Amino acid sequence: MKKLIYLLVAALGLGGLGWYGYTKQRATGSFGFELGSLGKSADGTTKGDGAKGDAAKGESAKGDGAGKAAPGGGGAGPGAGGPPRPVGVEAAKVTVESIAEEAVAAGSLRANETVTLRSEVAGRITQVGFTDGARVSRGTTLFALDASLSAAEVEQARAELALAKANFERTAELARRNFVSESAKDTAAANQKVLEAKLKLAEARLARSEIRAPFNGVMGLRNISPGDFVKDGADLGLIEDISRMKVDVRLPERYFGRIKPGQPILLSFDSMPGKTFTATLKAVDAQVDANGRSLLLRGELANPGGALRTGMFARARVLLRENPQAMLIPEEAITPVGADVFVYRIDGGKAMRTKIQTGIRRDGKVEVISGLQAGDQVVSAGQLRLQRDGMDVRVIDPSRRGQGGPGAGPGAGAGAQAPGATASSGQAPAAGGAPPPAAAPATSAAPAALAPPAAPAAPAAVGYSGSPRVRLDVHCMPVRFGTLRVVCRPSSGRRATSPHI
Repeated sequence: MKKLIYLLVAALGLGGLGWYGYTKQRATGSFGFELGSLGKSADGTTKGDGAKGDAAKGESAKGDGAGKAAPGGGGAGPGAGGPPRPVGVEAAKVTVESIAEEAVAAGSLRANETVTLRSEVAGRITQVGFTDGARVSRGTTLFALDASLSAAEVEQARAELALAKANFERTAELARRNFVSESAKDTAAANQKVLEAKLKLAEARLARSEIRAPFNGVMGLRNISPGDFVKDGADLGLIEDISRMKVDVRLPERYFGRIKPGQPILLSFDSMPGKTFTATLKAVDAQVDANGRSLLLRGELANPGGALRTGMFARARVLLRENPQAMLIPEEAITPVGADVFVYRIDGGKAMRTKIQTGIRRDGKVEVISGLQAGDQVVSAGQLRLQRDGMDVRVIDPSRRGQGGPGAGPGAGAGAQAPGATASSGQAPAAGGAPPPAAAPATSAAPAALAPPAAPAAPAAVGYSGSPRVRLDVHCMPVRFGTLRVVCRPSSGRRATSPHI
């Protein structure tokens, strides 16, 4: 029974503690306080200890100073009673440049003409008429096989043909004198033609023993040496015409309707970085590859000096469309909303939401087809701060982003000081070069407005021994489990810590 009672009391205690914490967490707020110099004053007291009194006085004077804001605090928002401050944004102009739509693919080079030399007859190699990699002319003898048998057959055929010609002449003379019939004359004529064909056949066999260059080109590496015996059909070498090169490129079939012969193809090679070759599209394959659904294109280009070789990998860019007067804006300026694209166009100091139609994207820029004009100014950074159409904006220099950024007010900076903050006579100017304001009695001047500021102010510098007081606006949770210490790091790298609050 006692154990049950203990559990019940513990549960009630935890529930009460949770409710207390929940109510306190909902009561969030902001308060302002001032930190004075952390050095010793003339009377030996620490000026930073007066922060407690100033903060307490600020709580009591909340009603009087709620509508006031420090000049360096970033300006007053609409809730502070003043006019809304323009939102700081970065902007970019619509530029006119030349841009091209390209289809990027991988390509492979091949020679204009390529032939693998093979022997048509079996035989022994007696001569090799070139050196590896040499340039040869058309008709040059590259390989010669043993042709002794073929040459003998040619001589035999020639002798038989000579005898057949003599027999035909005698038979024709006898037939003219009617000593023989016309059929004997026809037989002699037919025998002569048979022997003529036999001679041509022997000469053709003899010609097969020599392999000549079919065109002007460059020889590859030979695979045989003189004295080797080769069979008919054996590979002997390679010859290529590299005065012009062909490039084969495969593109997805969706480009089929936009590809036409004559379009330029830009090629770049890893072996020649920074150099670009231009080929001309000559033909498109009649079929689409059913396996990869790709379309095979073939282009041609000149190869002066023989810098390009068969099999080289090429990065190909097929020019589909080119616009020399394209309007371009940075990619970060566009804001997609569903299927539409919008930008904020700056017109008379106001950000107007404008729907645009985009085209090609290239190198961080987007082509604008419609919706803008050349020279228009659009917001390139800070769109999230534009909560509605037509808000007042001011253009921020991107180079000064680290000094204040779009959120910094006109008076924000290291030298800003809240009104009512006291300063010692003869003190050095505050950080940033601004002279300190005239001193005011600490008992009569209330701290700055305690209401939550409209926008966070830039970090203020904390003074050291002999520096003026600095006002800090801190947004805190009402935590009761410990003390709050405010740590400030000035630009000099030194650290100053306020007393307990």
